[in-house]
Amino acid sequence: MNNKVYLASDDEIADIARALSSKLRRNIIKLLGEKKMNVGEIAKALGIPQSTCVVNIQLLEKANIVKTEQQAASKGVQKICYIPYQEVVLPLLPESHLEEDHFITTEMPIGLYTDCQVSAPCGLITESEIIGYFDQADSFFNPKRATAGLLWFTKGFCEYRFPRPFSISSFKVKSISISMELCSEYPGFNNDWPSDITLWLNGKEVGTWRSPGDCGSTYGRLTPHWWDLMNTQFGFIKTWKITPEGSFIDGEPSGSLTLKDIDYNNCNFFMVRVGIKEDAEFCGGINIFGSSYGNYEQDIVFKFEIDK
Repeated sequence: MNNKVYLASDDEIADIARALSSKLRRNIIKLLGEKKMNVGEIAKALGIPQSTCVVNIQLLEKANIVKTEQQAASKGVQKICYIPYQEVVLPLLPESHLEEDHFITTEMPIGLYTDCQVSAPCGLITESEIIGYFDQADSFFNPKRATAGLLWFTKGFCEYRFPRPFSISSFKVKSISISMELCSEYPGFNNDWPSDITLWLNGKEVGTWRSPGDCGSTYGRLTPHWWDLMNTQFGFIKTWKITPEGSFIDGEPSGSLTLKDIDYNNCNFFMVRVGIKEDAEFCGGINIFGSSYGNYEQDIVFKFEIDK
């Protein structure tokens, strides 16, 4: 039995919807999930005429749920029915909902990390208020963190879990990329304050980017004006990408990690960690901007480039 079949066209979606709308046909699927059976055996098990069974088997065949094969019998041939797949993948959105260049994208709010380890100076703010208290690491576990628009810390990391798209095994993946708006962290701001910021995917290092400083003195395009101008205002959009050839930051080589090293077909989620390595040459901290702060209206973007 194969693992799954991917149904994409409108006709296929209509056929499977019709096939599964009948309780009788669902009962046939349950029977065939246990073993192969001929039409007579199915009809007898369900207490229905063979003619009724044949019609419903034909509808299930059209929907690609049931397959049949001819086998020799004591008198002529018999039609053997079986289930060829364990799973039918049925997309709810048409193909036009994929971006023109064929990307599958997930955007994660910056406060929805699943793990963190931070040290002061650190803090989080929403569009309108401070979350907890500045320079208190326990504020990073405040439930309001889900609405954070800006967060910062000096050492440590934040880690996010991105879901694996249900349909990704049906495509050839050309690259995986993660992008976000970032800069260094300095009390207030300091445009000349380098920091080595590293990103890991599933525990494997993708690459380190050296931020030139903690950007201030002019308001970020999106930053609310209640957030004082003497504080961090905006960052830089950076994109880490993993391809069959290696890993890159904004197109520049950053390491030897390849798509082959990322087992994207056999995991339920992807762990993205961003932070400062303990042995970083420049431990200048990190600011992570959400869609309501900085210059770019985005959170953390996880993207598959696919070849259809």
